[in-house]
Amino acid sequence: MTLLRGTSLTLRLTLLFATVSGAVLLVLGVVVGHLVDRHFVELDKEQLNGKLELVRQALAETGSPAEVIGLRQRLDAALVGDHELIVRIRSTDGRLLYGSDNAHLLSRHLLDTTSDYPQLVIGNDGRSLRLLSGRAVLGGTRGLGVIVEVATGLHHHQAFMTTFETALWIAVSLAAFTSGVLGWAAARSGLAPLRRISHEAAKITAEHLDRRVPVAAIPVELAEVAQSVNQMLARLQESFRRLAEFSSDLAHELRTPVGNLLTQTQVVLAQSRSSEEYRDVLASNAEECERLSRTIADMLFLAKADNDMLVPERECVDLRAETEALVEFYAALAEEKSVALEVKGTAHATGDRLMLRRAIGNLLSNACRHTPPGGNVTIELAGPKAGAASIIVRNTGETIPPEHLPHLFERFYRADASRKRDAEGAGLGLAITRSIMRAHGGDASVRSAQGVTIFELQLPA
Repeated sequence: MTLLRGTSLTLRLTLLFATVSGAVLLVLGVVVGHLVDRHFVELDKEQLNGKLELVRQALAETGSPAEVIGLRQRLDAALVGDHELIVRIRSTDGRLLYGSDNAHLLSRHLLDTTSDYPQLVIGNDGRSLRLLSGRAVLGGTRGLGVIVEVATGLHHHQAFMTTFETALWIAVSLAAFTSGVLGWAAARSGLAPLRRISHEAAKITAEHLDRRVPVAAIPVELAEVAQSVNQMLARLQESFRRLAEFSSDLAHELRTPVGNLLTQTQVVLAQSRSSEEYRDVLASNAEECERLSRTIADMLFLAKADNDMLVPERECVDLRAETEALVEFYAALAEEKSVALEVKGTAHATGDRLMLRRAIGNLLSNACRHTPPGGNVTIELAGPKAGAASIIVRNTGETIPPEHLPHLFERFYRADASRKRDAEGAGLGLAITRSIMRAHGGDASVRSAQGVTIFELQLPA
């Protein structure tokens, strides 16, 4: 496997096809060879048993060992045509009573035991023989007992098996090569959809993120891969869109205060001014610098949140007390706009008190700025429910269109793009609020209907 690391998938499949087909054919050939060899053994056994019975019948008609010698012509006639057949008859004391013309190929060693199954022995010329031995009786059941040995050469069988094994190796080699070629063709054809995916993906650039890999023409096994690629492209397209809008909005937010600073400074430097005029310009410049400082601080905060660098401190926070303190802070703004503020319920949560205060403050500030005169802002606190505490900020006013709701927590997003951002914020408050919630293991959501907008914060209780 290490050797194949870095090689093409087509080559791996080709080698796999060739190896598997060669192994299967080799095992099949070994099994067939074994069966053929067993078949030859059975044929030899049947032949040797037949010849052994023939000799036994002839010996049964012979009365004495002397008559066995005269039996040669009869036995020779019965064995005509079997050039590989060897017959030898011995008495129990080892005397040779009869031997065929090629009996000298058998060893002089007398088998003391007989077997009903042929045994493989080596002849005096070094060739393999299959031998079957048995006992016989001269002249009937009460005659002299003798040992009959019947053997046959295996030359033809071995020549056949040698040819068979040669043909088997050639067939296995050809089959492995053919399987490799066919496997290469099949792999090339089967991997064509992957090449099409690669070809389509190569066309996708930052300027053409709207392109997608066609799923309809791809096999089912690769459809999931194509869908995952398309989903990734959709996420990238959305990220690029948000990044482009973010860069544009950030440039706009920074350009305005920097432009104000530059213009005011150039006007003041154009001619001599009184100390009071210089003081007014410096105060105005300080306000613009504070705005720049807040924007930069908010961007650094969000950058930390994006990189999981926000580590909230863990302490028990009384959300009711924090909310009432914020309501008291925004009371003057609410009174100026004739907006009623109300806090309901109590809740506690574990988290960073300053971060949670900032998140609630962002929602309260946003609600006060977007609530028309005579409207209401209600903060509802709910205790632990399903392991979470909730903070709901509800304000009356214009209903936010549904298409804008999913984007309200994005940086610099404005539901009304034609309206300039007010001086109180840079459009990062809601984004910071969601980042704080997620850093605490919670989340933020919004819904708007029938003139009521509701922001909800979920926190681990």
